Amino acid sequence: MSEVKPFSFEMLVDRVRAPWQAYCQHEFVRQLGAGTLPEASFRHYLRQDYLFLIHFARAWGLAVYKSRNFSELRQGLDSLKAIVDLEMGLHVDYCARWGISESELEALDEARETMAYTRYVLDAGNRGDLLDLHVALAPCLIGYAEIAKWLVAQPFIVRGEANPYEEWISMYISPEFQAAAEAERVWMNQKLLNQTAQRFEELVMTFQDATRLEIDFWQMGLNDAL
Repeated sequence: MSEVKPFSFEMLVDRVRAPWQAYCQHEFVRQLGAGTLPEASFRHYLRQDYLFLIHFARAWGLAVYKSRNFSELRQGLDSLKAIVDLEMGLHVDYCARWGISESELEALDEARETMAYTRYVLDAGNRGDLLDLHVALAPCLIGYAEIAKWLVAQPFIVRGEANPYEEWISMYISPEFQAAAEAERVWMNQKLLNQTAQRFEELVMTFQDATRLEIDFWQMGLNDAL
């Protein structure tokens, strides 16, 4: 019988510390924080992030399907509605301020990096349970909050009007987003608490793969400017 231990999200991070740091402190993130990221890189990221959000909504739809009680059902539905009813509109408006029209967004081709990560998340949820899905989504759900906290603590960061990416930084360092990420961390800690060692190892692999795919998503933006 597999040993049961009090696992946690931080233990997941500790197990994949090198790729997690490479993701959270990626050169794309550093240049964004310093305001030196080429605008072509950021626009490419914004376009592909629109497609990512569509699949992100699909993942929360899958979370609704995978739910086993009312609390989980409500969590999945609330997240799905937040993306469809709020986040997508905000993203379209933000893209417009960067000269990217909604019609252009709707006609986009998916980059391979976008396909790889989003399909991986959906596959993890389809073949596993709700916890598998959350672990695959964690680099995005919790990672962006961690990235924002790390960025604003760096000496190279440029804030305010001097940085064209100030609005992006403000969005993810906002109390609302940080609270949402913390709520997700608490939920995951509750679910991870009494997992077996064998089950935890499976989740470590999922978290590692998802983190590596997020690294590729950042790198895609830098490659676009080459």
